Amino acid sequence: MNDLDVLKVFCAGDGRHGNLLGVVRDGRNCPDDAARQALAAELGYSETVFVDDPERGVVDIRTPGTRMSFAGHPLVGVAWLLDIEELNPPAGPVWARDDGEFTWITARPEWVTAKHTRQYGSPAEVNALPAPPPGEGWLYAWAWEDERAGRVRARGFPRRADGIIVEDEATGSAALLLTAELNRALNITQGAGSQILTAPGPDGTVEIGGRVRFAS
Repeated sequence: MNDLDVLKVFCAGDGRHGNLLGVVRDGRNCPDDAARQALAAELGYSETVFVDDPERGVVDIRTPGTRMSFAGHPLVGVAWLLDIEELNPPAGPVWARDDGEFTWITARPEWVTAKHTRQYGSPAEVNALPAPPPGEGWLYAWAWEDERAGRVRARGFPRRADGIIVEDEATGSAALLLTAELNRALNITQGAGSQILTAPGPDGTVEIGGRVRFAS
């Protein structure tokens, strides 16, 4: 498919790491629901986005197994790619901005469903977790690296039945949820070294930011 872009979202400062994202820039090339789901499964990324209206930011977000109403790293990636101020996933309008290094979206924590966070005593404990840890349900495992500075070490485990994604490299929605729970700005290192920045807003929203690059 010649209109497929592959991005890395939430890269480290040196451009490494980041979560891969597939973006089909013209959703008309894949209009059928079953075809979209099949393509998302074939690509195997944690999410693939189909852009249905690039001017209004109407997007359809798919995992390899289902359609999502909201997801963090896909919306940050598409905001960077389309360079627009508003996105419209099924969950509702999402504001976006770019400050030259980071692309940011503003979203609501109540849009994040079926994920839970669990605090561990140290980054070493988070690093030592098997992939995936025992148990059921989407787990965001985290620990303070420097609580005063808001620096967090985290890993994300979908623990889905399809088993396609064992560990998520960078998870914007889980970072949003953790920020809302702690009610403070965070600088999160997730996975192998991806970076996610967050800040709570005065109206119950949370802003999530990160670097985006084209995948080589």
